[in-house]
Amino acid sequence: MSKNFLITTGGSGGHVLPAQIIFEHLSKDKDIIITTDTRGLKYLEKDISQFEIIDTPKLNNLLFLPINLVKILLLTLKSFLLLKRKKIGKIFSTGGYMSLPIIFAARYLKLNIYLLEPNQVLGRANRYFLKSSKKIFCYSKKIKNFPDKFIDKIIIINPLVKKNIYNLKKSIKINDKFTILIVGGSQGANIFDGNLKKSIVNISKKNPIKIIHQTRERNIHSLTDFYSKNHIESKIFSFDKDFVQYIKEADLCITRAGASTLAELSVMNTPFVAVPLPTSKDNHQMENANFYKENDSCWIIDQNNFEEKIEEFLIDILNNKSDYLNKKENLKKLNYQNTWINVNQKILKIINEN
Repeated sequence: MSKNFLITTGGSGGHVLPAQIIFEHLSKDKDIIITTDTRGLKYLEKDISQFEIIDTPKLNNLLFLPINLVKILLLTLKSFLLLKRKKIGKIFSTGGYMSLPIIFAARYLKLNIYLLEPNQVLGRANRYFLKSSKKIFCYSKKIKNFPDKFIDKIIIINPLVKKNIYNLKKSIKINDKFTILIVGGSQGANIFDGNLKKSIVNISKKNPIKIIHQTRERNIHSLTDFYSKNHIESKIFSFDKDFVQYIKEADLCITRAGASTLAELSVMNTPFVAVPLPTSKDNHQMENANFYKENDSCWIIDQNNFEEKIEEFLIDILNNKSDYLNKKENLKKLNYQNTWINVNQKILKIINEN
């Protein structure tokens, strides 16, 4: 790579975590700069020192649209100056409206632009900049809303996970206390904090289980108290940038269907029940879950049916583990060639050639 790189990201963990993994893949050869908005800062690793804040406003409020358009224009100028000052030659975007000013400036400067679409639905920002991009990295060619005329720009890679995850060895043996990891994603999930508790208590009366529960910071004390009063062994935590250690402990995960979380569960060979967020943009979480369901490597429960179905489902898993073990085996097959070196070589090959 002969020119400096900039990765643009921001917003939720769903955008920032893939950006950090791209950073890991590229930083061995070059100094990498990351741009993010203020929201994305909390998901950024502390060892990433070269970053710039670009707080792109949303464009979904018609009342403030004129003001926000002026802000984006000014941020595009700021981005232009940043790209020139840092001698950036190539841009990598993980999608989202946060990337607009940087990509606008990069397009004006005729820089090479690469996109990442971790979801199974093409995001709006990625769709808008697809024509200007050199390539777009995806996990499948069956990306919903993807224009046929740009299909040759797709580069298929294995779902991105941090390098240290590949080094973690997970025991095939099921824990003596069947351990259930509950994950609401980087922003938590109220449905898991409330509706699930009654089912867990009922199940614990007949089955030795352990709960590892990710929740919002404000709910940690009440959940800790709840599990303690009901004599259920538990660990409660808020969003953790390295929650893979909890995945390593778990036999089963109940989760939303963010692309990064599902990728980590898959590589760690942890069967999961996906409860897609129904309000996710373009229903992308359902499509993410379907990617694994088509390989018979997960279960999906609709949020509307979650409360009535989850207890029966968990009891079935605990009493008859044949389907559970089958999902575990299918995850192993799905990730047979998913290694850090394979992903790294493919990314670098495409970027060096284009």
